[in-house]
Order: sequence, then structure tokens, then C-alpha cells
Amino acid sequence: MKMKQKLHLYQVSVIFSMVFALVGFSYNTWRLEASEYNNNVRLACFEILKELAALEQLLYIAHYDNDMQTASPRKGWVKVGLIKDFSYLTNQNVQTSSNSLHQTWSKKWESISSDSHSIEVIVKDIDKVRSDIKQLLTSLE
Repeated sequence: MKMKQKLHLYQVSVIFSMVFALVGFSYNTWRLEASEYNNNVRLACFEILKELAALEQLLYIAHYDNDMQTASPRKGWVKVGLIKDFSYLTNQNVQTSSNSLHQTWSKKWESISSDSHSIEVIVKDIDKVRSDIKQLLTSLE
């Protein structure tokens, strides 16, 4: 009888150990995946923020300094494209606001050197992308 009890206790402890190991391994895998996702999102957000700052600087050079050589719209197209591309690594809000910025840029880029309203509308979209990024970054686990 004692042997059966010891065997039963051994079997229960083995089963418990396996369940505990499986739960621990599952949690560790989930945590690593969540951390990797968060790192990718953070990196994309930081790159977008850098491109937003560069785009805003380009706008101000074109408008206030009237220097279309330094602030070539081709550079703006590249920056807006990068912002839109990086946004696919973030969430739906950032993607939507980045697409809106892209659309606004495509409509207003020709008048950035002469029309204050164009600058205001583009900067407003830049600020919206920044705001959505800040919300996303504070919501990460």
C-alpha cells in the first residue's frame, strides 16, 4: 500500500511539474512576442517622429525662407512616403492619420512656398500624427 501511495504521489508531482512548466513556457513565449511587438512599434514611432520633424522643417524653409532648393518638394514626398510606410508597423489610428497627411501633402505640396493656409493644413496633419503616436506609445504594455 505504501508503494502505491508513493507511486501516486510521484505521478501527481510529475503531472503538476509538467503543467507548471507548460504554463511558464507559454507565458514566457507570450511575453517575448509582446515585447518584440512593442519594440517594433516603438522603433517605427520614433522613426515617424524624426521624419515628421524633418518634414515640418522642410515646410518652414520652403515657406518662410522661400528656399525651394533646400526644401525641395521631392524631399517632402520621400518623407511623407516614409511616414506612411512606417505607419503600417503601428496601429490603425496612426495609419489613418498618416494616410491623411499623405493625401493633404499630395493636394497642397505645390503651394507650400506661397500659401500660408497650405502650411497650416499640413502642420495640422503632422500634429495629428504626432498626437496619435503619443497615444499609442503610452498604451503599450
